[in-house]
Amino acid sequence: MNNNLYCALRDAFPKDIDQTAIETADGEPLFYTWRDLDRSSAMIANLFQSLDLPADSRVLVQTDKSVETLILYLAVLRAGLVYVPLNSAYQASELEYFIGNAEPAVVVCASRDFGWISKIAFRAGTQHTYTLDDDRSGSLLQRAAHHSGQQVPVPRTSADVATIIYTSGTTGRSKGAMLSHGNLLSNAQVLKTLWGWRSAAEGGDVLIHALPLFHVHGLFVASHGALLNGSKMLWFAKFDARAVTARLPEATVFMGVPTLYVRLLAEPSFGAVACRNMRLFISGSAPLLAETFRQFSERTGHTILERYGMSETVMLTSNPNTTSPEAPPLGRIAGTVGFALPGVDLRISGDGGSLCQPGEIGAVEVRGPSIFQGYWRMPEKTAEEFSADGWFKTGDVGHLDSHGRLTLIGRSKDLIISGGYNVYPAEVEGYLNELPGVDESAVIGVPHPDFGEAVVAVLVPRAGSTVDPQACIAALKQRIAGFKVPKQVTLADHLPRNAMGKVQKALLREQHRAAFAG
Repeated sequence: MNNNLYCALRDAFPKDIDQTAIETADGEPLFYTWRDLDRSSAMIANLFQSLDLPADSRVLVQTDKSVETLILYLAVLRAGLVYVPLNSAYQASELEYFIGNAEPAVVVCASRDFGWISKIAFRAGTQHTYTLDDDRSGSLLQRAAHHSGQQVPVPRTSADVATIIYTSGTTGRSKGAMLSHGNLLSNAQVLKTLWGWRSAAEGGDVLIHALPLFHVHGLFVASHGALLNGSKMLWFAKFDARAVTARLPEATVFMGVPTLYVRLLAEPSFGAVACRNMRLFISGSAPLLAETFRQFSERTGHTILERYGMSETVMLTSNPNTTSPEAPPLGRIAGTVGFALPGVDLRISGDGGSLCQPGEIGAVEVRGPSIFQGYWRMPEKTAEEFSADGWFKTGDVGHLDSHGRLTLIGRSKDLIISGGYNVYPAEVEGYLNELPGVDESAVIGVPHPDFGEAVVAVLVPRAGSTVDPQACIAALKQRIAGFKVPKQVTLADHLPRNAMGKVQKALLREQHRAAFAG
């Protein structure tokens, strides 16, 4: 049996493969049928096979989002190679590290970057560098055009590595998480069932795809979900709130990071009428503010489904695919990321490895079929991230309620120890975000000569509002323990975020580390 992930995806294509699989929704519309996806990916896979590459060779990709990039991903799977996607914003020094670490046999980049990326690739020993642009041009497609549109996927086992996803690297060098064909397929199959993807006989789901393709969320959760269900995608190369709102009546499923939901709420044309045919809104990759959750529900009548995953694990937990008020323990609750997915074991570990009781805060640890194979060429780091009994230590801190629902408090590296007391930033941020005039906040720990670490808050005021930092401190003193209250509150126009909307707290800590010097 061939466990190549592409085989499972191809088997899910509709019987009528001349139906539209993807329609581009920004600019001049282009229509791709299921036959197009299969034939085009076969041609690129045949090109790769003609290169006689060693088994498990890496194909490193840094391109703009396009349907052709998704087809390239499918081709790499078919050819039995390892797909390595990179953020299109990475610069030369970062590319030098990634190419040097991954040692790809093939690099694919945008034409505008070919000059400098090809030099880096050549110095690292890469034999083949191609270009691929978002206007369906580039040397990759030109070369692939000479190959057959028929190809038998290279046999792979469930344990064979399909992709290497480099972590964001906010502390130290990025690590390459190796995910197998089995990791990705098992997770996609569970989510298909859990999120109730509807078949064509049930009316069919249509996905608005407005996420990047270099990240787990857009490449695996969104794309795999639609492909494994044979569902059409409305494809946005870049997110635009007005354009997305205009196409919502044609869709049933939307996946986004919290920033996208904030932008939708800021769009005057967005509301219940635009969402009248929508079935499911899913949020992830960063914490969703409770206020955004509430405003979205009031504006649209839809309750956002939050879920939790990592580059190393794909999805781990999800709120249920139901909002039934008759079963509140099973409904969706703001600020929580739901229950462990079927097949995923989840535990909260306290100091010394003891298991935490419901409500007790500790380290989130998991095991299951989607957990990665390890970090690329980092066996020592891989060993560090697993407990003695085989559980992956996520690095996140949280607690379970009596029903088994997970609430995340923050990253363990973000934990602040001030005067010997533990302060969890997410808890303090929750109180700050409730204060008048505060749009959002970030709480960090910085060096302090007396307390070891001091709590510092960075606040972003709402448009048109005035926020008094000292008044915020005074208000918190009436609501939380003194050791949790920020010793300094500063104002900012915005919080620094990475491409997936996560606040870059390492950058904030660096910016404010001298706040109490001297």
